[in-house]
Amino acid sequence: MESLGGYPTKPSKRKEKVFTVLLSMTVGMGCLFILHTQLFKPTKQKDFYSFEVKDAKGRTVSLERYRGKASLVVNVASYSEHSEMNYRSLQELHRELGTSHFNVLAFPCGQFGETEPGSSPHIEAFAKSTYGITFPFFSKIKIMGSEADPAFKFLTDSVRKIPKWNFWKFLVNPEGNVVRFWRADEPIESVRQEASMLVREIILKRRGEEF
Repeated sequence: MESLGGYPTKPSKRKEKVFTVLLSMTVGMGCLFILHTQLFKPTKQKDFYSFEVKDAKGRTVSLERYRGKASLVVNVASYSEHSEMNYRSLQELHRELGTSHFNVLAFPCGQFGETEPGSSPHIEAFAKSTYGITFPFFSKIKIMGSEADPAFKFLTDSVRKIPKWNFWKFLVNPEGNVVRFWRADEPIESVRQEASMLVREIILKRRGEEF
């Protein structure tokens, strides 16, 4: 379009400036929105089964394989005064409740004196040959201090207690949360009762879902 004098009308600099400001504000708001959603994006709550650990051979294992079952997680040792009594009782419990709904999960730890000096493969082999252990064995870990294994730290943080010695036991429900723990010298019968009750709940729930 031309003006009355025959010259082309020039775009208003004021309008251009307003448009530039609005465009900049729009881009800025968009960037802020993206940044906000990234920073404040809700994170999935961790549970025991969401962690990965190493098995006795050093291979990475996802604990997701145990989700939906009850797990009794134990920091074990080969040469503790509690070793024979606990290993035999744990194996009996593992066999009694069966792996369809329950597992004992053993994590060797060498932070308590000289009670666990061996390597992970040696520890597993010793437990199997000496006590006939069939439950899963994992890599030797630390459960105290800055190098504490994250999966085991989840257990100790959950109960706000750090084991003072070997063979502390943590009962984990099918959702991966700790429901109870026992010290090394507490009777295995108490562990059996609680674990059996949890297994019964799992069985009844599964039966209910089938109908």
